Amino acid sequence: MTATKLFDFLGRVLMAAVFVNALPAKLTDFAGTSAYIASKGVPAGLASVLLVGAIVALIAGTILLVFGADTTLGASLLLVFLVPTTLIFHTFPVDGGFFMNLALIGGLLLAITRARANAVPSFNNLRAKAHFRHE
Repeated sequence: MTATKLFDFLGRVLMAAVFVNALPAKLTDFAGTSAYIASKGVPAGLASVLLVGAIVALIAGTILLVFGADTTLGASLLLVFLVPTTLIFHTFPVDGGFFMNLALIGGLLLAITRARANAVPSFNNLRAKAHFRHE
């Protein structure tokens, strides 16, 4: 395994740790978490459905982000969970979770672009292409 692949894997594991940490409370106190979601103005029945969806997205997204051959689906599932969570629970008023979630959203966006084999141009790649054209 190259250093780049090792650091990429380590970065995905460290990001996933935040999502893994969020799961136990949702699973062990489903009713309390559902009630908390409902306290934010979401109808109670819908809150339970959204919580089930969040749990599925967290589990599947985390597994696919860390162990998937293409991390795009895993990162996308985690974004589907994280963006509305950030907007509903951390914006009015803005709290510490808001900034952590923004950083995670940025990391997940990077995971999506990195999963697409050099989708983000690097300076070295651009320089190599320019050098090739001048020969």
